Amino acid sequence: MEQTVHPFSELFAQLGLPNDEASIRAFIARHAPLPDDMRLEEAPFWNDAQAQLLREERLEDADWIVVIDQLNVALHAHPAP
Repeated sequence: MEQTVHPFSELFAQLGLPNDEASIRAFIARHAPLPDDMRLEEAPFWNDAQAQLLREERLEDADWIVVIDQLNVALHAHPAP
């Protein structure tokens, strides 16, 4: 079975966030970097429903996992000097 790969814009829409490219970039710039030991769904800026969605999709290894992992990497990245 082939796994569906969703773009960031669809994940942001699922999370109820603005999902245009500029808004996504601004969100990542505003919230990164997360501490290395903080799981994505534990970040303080998610509401309960958003955190639950991220947690459930990760646990189910659902077809959202690829883009959730990409968001996780983006939010844990440290800006280049």
